[in-house]
Amino acid sequence: MYSRSSEPVRFERDCAAVLVPQGEEVNLPAGSVGYITQALGGSYTVFVEGNLFRIAGRDADAIGKEPPEPLELAAGADDEAVEQLVWKQLRTCFDPEIPINVVELGLVYEATVKPRDDGQRVVEVRMTLTAPACGMGDILVDDVRSKLEMIPTVAEADVELVFDPPWGRHMMSEAARLETGML
Repeated sequence: MYSRSSEPVRFERDCAAVLVPQGEEVNLPAGSVGYITQALGGSYTVFVEGNLFRIAGRDADAIGKEPPEPLELAAGADDEAVEQLVWKQLRTCFDPEIPINVVELGLVYEATVKPRDDGQRVVEVRMTLTAPACGMGDILVDDVRSKLEMIPTVAEADVELVFDPPWGRHMMSEAARLETGML
């Protein structure tokens, strides 16, 4: 198991969590003890009683951490500025077991910003998974959607999970291949 840290934690309150890699939603009770194995992109992977759990950034206070700051966008920002923020946000989405963001892993095939008549925007994303049977697929899609919808002026993020073309190691950035030893 890859570890960015091994910081001990004690849950200060009951906390919603996702069992990794099954993707099952559970509740960890206050007083649970474990340690953080990965803290990337504003979410946390925590090892508790022999299992890995993903804790969303909005629940960071349950383990004594600060939730992420709200995103800011300059007034009157154009679609290009929003698209830059979209890609920045996508780089904050991580598989709980792999310390590499979904962009560097090559999982995001397309991200398009479309303006609406009311001044808001829709972001359309086509992405895949490293394996079609990944239990965390729905969780990753939801993470991408929720992080994109945090961007000011983005009213909706439509995230489509596709498996054509199938993902392969060659889709990873050179830095991601180096990080995982897959050069």
